[in-house]
Amino acid sequence: MGNKTIWSAFILGLFICIGLTLLGSMLGKAAFTYKMRDRTVTVKGLSERTVGADTAIWPISFRVTGNDLGELYSSIQDQNKTIILFLSQLGFLREEITISSPAITDRQAENLSSQNSQFRYSAQSTITVFSTNTGRVLAAIEKIGQLVSEGIVISGSTYSSQIKFLYTGLNEIKPEMIEEATRNGRQAAEKFARDSMSTLGKIKTAHQGQFSIQDRDANTRHIKKIRVVSTIQYYLTD
Repeated sequence: MGNKTIWSAFILGLFICIGLTLLGSMLGKAAFTYKMRDRTVTVKGLSERTVGADTAIWPISFRVTGNDLGELYSSIQDQNKTIILFLSQLGFLREEITISSPAITDRQAENLSSQNSQFRYSAQSTITVFSTNTGRVLAAIEKIGQLVSEGIVISGSTYSSQIKFLYTGLNEIKPEMIEEATRNGRQAAEKFARDSMSTLGKIKTAHQGQFSIQDRDANTRHIKKIRVVSTIQYYLTD
């Protein structure tokens, strides 16, 4: 009876030993598999576009001086009409043109008068052109000298110094650019996988970068460069 008990205990211990060995092997294999799955590569995909601006905001400011407020205001009105006529002749619609209230400075009241200034009042008025025809705006800027020849004192270091060109069609090209950035990122990841003797797996994480719209350069602000960078992390397998 004692021998049977010892033999039974031996058999039980043998099975327990075999079971622990198999369990250890399975756990080791699982850990190895998990470690292999944790191998990743992170890449960045770039997409760029060069587009023309589709909207222009062009403020035309001029200055008038005088000693009589009534005459000053009348001069502002006359010059506003001259500028609007100039713009209309170039093809701009009246609804594209906005006239702002003039800013009038009383040099005497603000203690700004000097021996070199013979006028008490100084006024600055602005007419703003808002147009989706950027080509027409660019052509008009080249002809702004006609207003100067008519005695209108245009403010600003250059006639186009304050103009803004905008691109508003970003949503239309976003999907295509994101697709291109993702494709370029995958190409970089595939090359890395080949070089490391690995196989590229599925995407682990992906982050779409912010879109940026900048002037192509300081001299062609009506041409925009659009850029986006996507960051993508892929799994690697042997």
